[in-house]
Amino acid sequence: QLQLVESGGGLVQPGGSLRLSCAASGFSLDYYNIGWFRQAPGKELEGVLCISSNHGSTYYADSVKGRFTISRDNAKNTMYLQLNSLKPEDTAVYYCAADLLQFMCVPNWDYWGQGTQVTVSA
Repeated sequence: QLQLVESGGGLVQPGGSLRLSCAASGFSLDYYNIGWFRQAPGKELEGVLCISSNHGSTYYADSVKGRFTISRDNAKNTMYLQLNSLKPEDTAVYYCAADLLQFMCVPNWDYWGQGTQVTVSA
């Protein structure tokens, strides 16, 4: 079965860093567009970073540009989100996602991780 399993969330102080992992099983992640989305308390699910399977197109939300980085390790069939210079407003449940055809960084992709909580607080 196609599955994405996330890990790496937690509590971090403002200015700190976290690295989220998303391991894929049942399919080869390198053939898929990948993305990270988040839902902050009281807000809608939003796209954070998305990248096409051939890395030809990349989207960054303005609020995270220069602070977050998306990457993919094809050998491990795993995607990552590096979160640096974290702010309290980054507090959210973060979801990884993959889609064979969809690239537009909106939350209607085919495959989703279970979500991992990131809390930024002093």
